[in-house]
Amino acid sequence: MYEYVLLCEDSMEGILSGVYEAYRFKKENNIESHDSIHLSVTNPDICRLFTEYRTIETNYENADKVIGTIRKRLGEEVYYRLCLAMVSCFEEKADAVYHTIVLGLRENDKMIMDRLGEDWVQRTFRFARASSNELGHMVEYTRFSELENGVLYAKINVKHHILQFLMPHFADRLPSENFMIYDENTDVYGIHPKQKEWYLVQGMEIDQSMLNATAAEEDYQELFKRFCKTIAIESRTNKKLQNSFLPLRFRPNMTEFQP
Repeated sequence: MYEYVLLCEDSMEGILSGVYEAYRFKKENNIESHDSIHLSVTNPDICRLFTEYRTIETNYENADKVIGTIRKRLGEEVYYRLCLAMVSCFEEKADAVYHTIVLGLRENDKMIMDRLGEDWVQRTFRFARASSNELGHMVEYTRFSELENGVLYAKINVKHHILQFLMPHFADRLPSENFMIYDENTDVYGIHPKQKEWYLVQGMEIDQSMLNATAAEEDYQELFKRFCKTIAIESRTNKKLQNSFLPLRFRPNMTEFQP
């Protein structure tokens, strides 16, 4: 069977643009089934035989149309889960989300994410769960420092692109603060001016001298580290259990684990 692979940008807007183009491409070319069409966020190292590859440009208007359809016919919960899957780090996420949407719209099933017997749905569910788990970790493990300019600054390093889901959590809890969260993995800053809407900036260059903590902040950090050390019971230390609750990859950006 001849197949088509649509290459799209690794972003929610890019994947949703790919979904829109996949439907349009199927209709215009009288392709019998969506099974012949696939989405990918990575260029293949080796092209398969009997497969046509096409690059899809991100189109925000088309992405918004797909979002509107998903919300109207499948509901907000399904849309949220699809978004979590789309920000995951898995290479198959675009294809899984696309075919899950196809199945959900075909059946008009607002409970589509419960149909784990379907292979594409099961993959989408797994990808969304991975992003959701890491998001839950970062809600607990993100540590802010007060800079000399009064801005609260935090640095994270996550596998999945969850910063756009993490920002609303802190914006809701710190509406009167200027704060910034930097994702080292994607080089993206989440910026929240006090009493205003937050936004994301990628590739922004910041003078490192501006990230110096205040003297009071350094004192509080030292007190916090001493507190964590004091309450620990050395005879009951269980490193293996601790690592299962708090993965090592989060610790370099956590105050209590700094030297």
